[in-house]
This record gives sequence, C-alpha cells and structure tokens, in this order.
Amino acid sequence: MTVDVGVVGVGAMGKNHARVYSELPDATLVGIADADVDRAEAVADDFGTTAYAVDELIDRVDAVSVAVPTEYHADVAGACIDAGVHVLVEKPFVDSPEVGRELVDRAEAAGVTLQVGHIERFNPAITELSRIVEDISPIAIDARRLGPPTDDERSLDDDVVRDLMIHDLDVVRSLVGGEVVEINAICTDDGQHANSQLRFDDGTVVTLTASRVTQKKVRDLTITAEQCYVELDYLMQDLEIHRQSRPEYMKVEGNVRYQHEGITERPMIQSGEPLRFELESFVASVANGTPPRVTGADGIRAVELADAVVERATASEGARTDADQVVTSNR
Repeated sequence: MTVDVGVVGVGAMGKNHARVYSELPDATLVGIADADVDRAEAVADDFGTTAYAVDELIDRVDAVSVAVPTEYHADVAGACIDAGVHVLVEKPFVDSPEVGRELVDRAEAAGVTLQVGHIERFNPAITELSRIVEDISPIAIDARRLGPPTDDERSLDDDVVRDLMIHDLDVVRSLVGGEVVEINAICTDDGQHANSQLRFDDGTVVTLTASRVTQKKVRDLTITAEQCYVELDYLMQDLEIHRQSRPEYMKVEGNVRYQHEGITERPMIQSGEPLRFELESFVASVANGTPPRVTGADGIRAVELADAVVERATASEGARTDADQVVTSNR
C-alpha cells in the first residue's frame, strides 16, 4: 500500500520531511503547504510536487507531517484529525499537556494515527542502546546537546529546553521507564544555556545540559551502570561499552603481579538518517494500522517534563536575583 502524504510547514525541518517523503517507495508526496506562499512554491518545485492551501492539502492526502511553529500545532493537527488524516506532529508536541490530551482523545475517537516527531528515538545508536539497557542496571545518565547560535526561525520560537533538551528528556524517559520524582534546574540569564538534574523512582540520576551558545556542536549521552560504562555519540551514531575484566594475579619472572584489564565493545550499528527511519516508521504505522513508536502520550510526557524543568530554572533564577539583592544591600 502506498500512502499519500503531505507536509504542512516547510521551514528547515519541514523541507527535510518533504525531501524524505519524496524518496520513500511506500509514500507519494502529494503536496506541501506553508504560510509563506513563495517558500511553499519553491519547495514544491524542488521535490516535484504541488503547493496547496492547508485545507486543500488535507483533502488530498492520507497522512501529514506538521512542522509549523509549536503554537499552531494543535490547530493544524486538529484539522487533520477531524478530516480523518493521520498526523505526525513535530516536537514539542503542543504548548500545553491539556491540549495534547485533547488531541490524543480526538485521534483515538477518529481512529487516526498520531505520532510525535522525537527524531532521536530513531537514531540507530539509540535503537541499539535501547536493547543494551534491557540487560544492564543504570545508575546515572548524562546527556549533552550543545551548539552555536542558530538563525532557524522555528527553533527560536521555543526556549532551549523545549527546543533542544526535550529530545533528551524523551530519550532518557524511554530508556529508564518509570516516573521522575525529583527535578532541579538552572539556566543562564538569557535562557540560552540550561542544566537540569532528574531522579527517577528507581533511583537513576540524570543530568542534562542544553545550549545554543556553545561554539561546537555536541550530541552525546553516557550511562554509568553496575555492569559497564556506555558512551554514545548521536552525530557519529557510535556506541562504546566499557567493562572491567575480573582482577587476577599473575606470576611474571618469579614476581606476582596484579592485573585488571579494561574491555571495550563496539556494537555494529547500521547507520542511516534518523528522519528517514522516523518517516518510514510513520508511513508503516499508517499503512498497517499499528501503533507509532512515539505516541501522543510520549509527546505529552516530554512536554510535562520540559515545563517542569523551565519552572525549576525560573524559580532558581528568582532565588538568585533575591540573593544578589541581599549581597548588594550588605555591601
């Protein structure tokens, strides 16, 4: 079955959705839509499709990717759902969890597939790590998502937590499972660099850092576990597992020596474009009527965690301001 697809919003990310759809054998890119008519027509020309108004596009497709600014997600996704069109909504899913729950309910009632675009779940290194985590006992997870300033209009619509850190909030929740029972956070005055610490109900401690002011692009994650230490590089799609061999005593030239060697494992990972894997999975869910890998409920939970991090960071900023006032008054 070939699925007729469209893209609403063809900025930096939406344009990539259009590109990948145009390459998928099980999908036909019927058209795209964007508030900027000139941009819509240019992107349509690039990928051999047609630019439509949003309502016209919805009438012509089976499924749609929604890559408009977050504030418009609910309206566009809701229109798709009401028309019986399956929908993939870019992250962050929605502005508020309440709106997200309403969309999930409407999609279930309409029998429509609703997937949220947490693309890192489809990174081959994360796919492999998900298998590894089943056999180890994580103690702590650290993730960094850093990069230089960007002029991507869509990214700048969201703060650094909802734009960048939300990826790692979703990933660690999928790896650990369970519930977050404690959150602490802090950010710079301009909100472009943030750090948060989470504790899950099984005791796993997580530290996340996100930045839009770091002069090097970094995307990595490490896991300290009882059995090993794992390093993952999102960009290189590389994974290393470090283990210690059992200590032993050896007799060398009549002398007894202690030996304790480290072992590094590098699982074979079939690399590829995460967006392609994500859209292939979405199209397959639509065609087969199977649940998406990243559900609306997953998207809501990521938004809830991001909101909590922002709230804690804001509270910390207020406390810091109070402390500064006390210091100034004591001078």
